Amino acid sequence: MKRAFVLLLVLAACKQENGNAQHGKELMQKYGCTSCHEIPGVPGPRGSVGPPLDHMAARTTIAGKFPNNPETMMKWLQNPQSMDPQNTMPNLNVTPEDSRDMTAFLYTLK
Repeated sequence: MKRAFVLLLVLAACKQENGNAQHGKELMQKYGCTSCHEIPGVPGPRGSVGPPLDHMAARTTIAGKFPNNPETMMKWLQNPQSMDPQNTMPNLNVTPEDSRDMTAFLYTLK
C-alpha cells in the first residue's frame, strides 16, 4: 500500500512538470496570443504580426534562434525580451506555472 501511494505521488509530480495542455490552450486566449499569432484551435482574432504557431512541436528553433525544447519555450514565454531584446514579442508577464501549461499546449501542435 505504501508503494502504491509513493508511486501516485511520483506520477502526480510528473504530470505537474509536464503541464496541462488544455489549460495552456485557454491561457493562449487569456494572454491574447491570437492578437499576433494564428493558433490552431484557439478562438480569437487571427493575428499576422507574429508567425503562425501550427506545427510548433516539429520546429527546431524558437524565434529562429533558440533550440525548441520545453525549458527554452517556458523561458521564452515568461520574458522573450530578456532572451532577445530585438524581437517584437512583448513581455506579457506570463507566470512560470502558466508558461508550463502554455508550453504543454504548444507541443500538441505537431
